[in-house]
Amino acid sequence: MTRTARFVVTLTSAALVLTTAACADGSTPAATGGGAIDQKAPVTITVGNKPKPDKPADVAAFERNVKKFMADHPNITVKATETAWDAQTFQAQVAGGSLPTVMSISFTEPLNMIPNKQLPDITDELKLVDLTKDLNPETLKMVQDDKGRIYGVPFEAFSVGLAYNRALFKQAGLDPDKPPANWDEVRQYAKQITEKTGKAGYAQLTKDNTGGWMLTTMTYSMGGTVQSPDGKKSTFNDAPAKKALQLLKDMRWTDNTMGTNFLYNQEEARQDFAAGKIGMIMQAPDAYDMCVKNFGMKPADFGEGALPQDGGPHGTLTGGSIKMINPKSTKNEIVAALKWIKSQEFDKYTTESLAVQNAKDTIADKGFVGRPGITPLSQQTYDQYNKWREPFNNVPVQQFKGYVESTTSLKLLPEPVKKGQEVYALLDPVVQQVLTKKDADIDKLLTDAASKIDARLAR
Repeated sequence: MTRTARFVVTLTSAALVLTTAACADGSTPAATGGGAIDQKAPVTITVGNKPKPDKPADVAAFERNVKKFMADHPNITVKATETAWDAQTFQAQVAGGSLPTVMSISFTEPLNMIPNKQLPDITDELKLVDLTKDLNPETLKMVQDDKGRIYGVPFEAFSVGLAYNRALFKQAGLDPDKPPANWDEVRQYAKQITEKTGKAGYAQLTKDNTGGWMLTTMTYSMGGTVQSPDGKKSTFNDAPAKKALQLLKDMRWTDNTMGTNFLYNQEEARQDFAAGKIGMIMQAPDAYDMCVKNFGMKPADFGEGALPQDGGPHGTLTGGSIKMINPKSTKNEIVAALKWIKSQEFDKYTTESLAVQNAKDTIADKGFVGRPGITPLSQQTYDQYNKWREPFNNVPVQQFKGYVESTTSLKLLPEPVKKGQEVYALLDPVVQQVLTKKDADIDKLLTDAASKIDARLAR
């Protein structure tokens, strides 16, 4: 999410370099007072996003990283927690003060949190550890205020494409190397898949805020918007969103190509997709990881194409993850947290030996190397990183060809600028009703949703 709803993330723009502002004695004045930072002082931080016990290989890798980090930084003690961002519970955690020192959150959160002083200003600490070297300056806008001060660290980005089951394509007589390019073709392909295989030709996410999220994505692909650039008013009660919902309604009730489950969150949908029950579904490429590793999908069956367009190209939704730091953190804790973030998320991109070792460790932990995606770094840095790791690729990259081509041909459009998760939550029932009530009135549903959302945006 950025400050303008139609902002285009240019991943090939020049990298922003923030120069180190350390004093001669290794300390730097605190950004908001409170004395100098002492980088040698003992400090303890709590880091979130520890993998859960049901993923023992991931837990082992995480613990190995913690041990190495503490060996490299003997004054920093790292404690880990499984706390992870969840749209349904995050604001309650913020209000309750129960967050770890550092954790990952969605792009949709920072520009709501910054005005409410729920994130600390880390601009000077970033300069001290030189963390932002090679970061794309455009992604930094997602965590900046109107004065350019920085309140978080963007580290992971994605854009939405169309995931499809290559095995079902073949069974239906479709070319698995030619996914649909537009929504008319999606509808045609879905009919053919259902007729030939009996499976759902297409499925849609609908709950836990994902219904609104994917309706937003479809609306973008049809040339529409969801929110005004300043975030003060909804804009989806017009032709593109109505066309998206009408398409879903037609596929559900006229074509009967969407199966029988109309209440999917992301993990549930991925499980059914991996099991061969769904032919096509909007997903980012990282769906490959969960489908194959967690749900046993054959790598040869996973395909990823560009997000289908209507009368376009218009673009696709982009989002990602940001490392936030607890606003109650001391200056020393902020610096320690930034050193942790740098070591875990960025050093591997700029050092060949670390890139190669990371690839080897990933394979040893039964992970994936080479799966395409979007980078928050400069494209030059990312391309070099991928070149270093190419000998270790264990993902069928050619099956992502359509998606990869779309990363340069489609505009990357950010999520709603204001209260994005609330917007998504209020749009969930719209999508659900279209798919579960044959007589659903799309115009009324959107009008009612717009009224509720505008009231939220006005607060």
